Amino acid sequence: MIERLFRVQERGSTVGRELRGGLVTFVTMAYIVVLNPLIIGSFAPTGPGAKPDALGNVLQVPQVAAVTALVAGVMTLLFGLIVNYPFAIATGLGLNAFVAFTLAPQMSWPEAMGLVVVEGLVVLVLAATGFRTAVFNIVPPSLKAAIAVGIGLFIAFIGLVDAGFVRRVPDAAGTTVPVGLGIDNSIASWPTFVFVVGLLVTGTLVARGVRGGILIGVAVTTVVAIIVEAIAQVGPSAGTNPYGWNLSVPGVPGSIVGVPDLSLVGAFSFGAFSHVDLLTVVLLIFTLVLADFFDTMGTITGLGRQAGFITEDGQLPRVGRALVVDAAGAVAGGAASSSSNTVFVESAAGIAEGARTGLASVLTGVLFLLAMFFTPLYEVVPIEAAAPALVVVGALLVRQITEIDLSDFRVALPAFLTIAVMPFTYSIANGIGAGFISYVVLTAATGRARDVHWLMWVVAAAFVGYFAVGPLEGIFA
Repeated sequence: MIERLFRVQERGSTVGRELRGGLVTFVTMAYIVVLNPLIIGSFAPTGPGAKPDALGNVLQVPQVAAVTALVAGVMTLLFGLIVNYPFAIATGLGLNAFVAFTLAPQMSWPEAMGLVVVEGLVVLVLAATGFRTAVFNIVPPSLKAAIAVGIGLFIAFIGLVDAGFVRRVPDAAGTTVPVGLGIDNSIASWPTFVFVVGLLVTGTLVARGVRGGILIGVAVTTVVAIIVEAIAQVGPSAGTNPYGWNLSVPGVPGSIVGVPDLSLVGAFSFGAFSHVDLLTVVLLIFTLVLADFFDTMGTITGLGRQAGFITEDGQLPRVGRALVVDAAGAVAGGAASSSSNTVFVESAAGIAEGARTGLASVLTGVLFLLAMFFTPLYEVVPIEAAAPALVVVGALLVRQITEIDLSDFRVALPAFLTIAVMPFTYSIANGIGAGFISYVVLTAATGRARDVHWLMWVVAAAFVGYFAVGPLEGIFA
């Protein structure tokens, strides 16, 4: 039955490898169940970390955690069964910050989530009609490779920042350097030391070709973190202690299970127009659509290339199904108030473990559903223990830079901008936009305008509008 559903042997994999890959993917992205509530949720209506909407209301952290795990579990299960790729879906980072810091302050939380539902429906229509697939297929191979490399740098940067290895230099430091190594050019803290140990352990295991190396690395690093915390009593960062653990403090949990609060499911509204004018609403939805549309395209491209699914002509089989299910994740995320859900780049960790079918996604989805009840258990793994896996996977993705013809500057500059802008702006969509626009301009300027598919022109023009949202709002306000 498993072979008939997922074609495990046909793709050169084994059930054990698929299950191991699904477990690794869950471990490397389970942090979203902790991180998303901290981005869009609040413990109190006022005080540090509070994200009130225009009416002064907030989303409670435990409720957001529950719906985050629920939607991720359901959508990842569906993706595995419908698309049969080892890709997992969860709340999109960047999109959730846009919802929390741009949408919610202008309207109520239900209305902000209603716009997310609208955005998801728009993307769903584009995917169902084949337009999204058409755009995916006309992207030049060089840009697809650059997208994969950019994602590698992006997720590696996420790991380095989450672990405290790379930190923002305070404005008061009297320097124009935006980021630096740890604290005062030293790793300084025990959590960052744990990350370094984990990176070396995980990197060594992968280099030696140890099966399950990434998962073993995360487990070993978690044990080291628990021991370090028991001895050093570091405590949480909580925004005031730069030497503390960033998200969760490692240690033996006081309890294992709990009943999830799913009261946010269905708590959305289409009444944004009562607080915001029509033009602003349209621009906000447009921004969400573009960010979701191309974040997903970039992520699926990178994962597809890593898994070896991209054909010789640069196409990804069943990409239409993948884009439709992903779009449905955006709708489901808005409807459950967990923010837009999308394919996660951390799926690359499971692929690196050998996962090649939807069986891995099925296990990941089941684990997310179980995570609703076992929050204290998976919170034992601190982000500093999972971050080494992100850096290692980033290194694996960056190897695809060899497929880019850097001798042709018409190709080299768009590829470079795609690769560089993603980590520097903390956005996959921004990197893709910079690459698309520069590719169209340079190709046309060098007398090869006919080589550019008309859809590339349309997409590039859309990205010009995406980057110019601020000036446009100023003109039409």
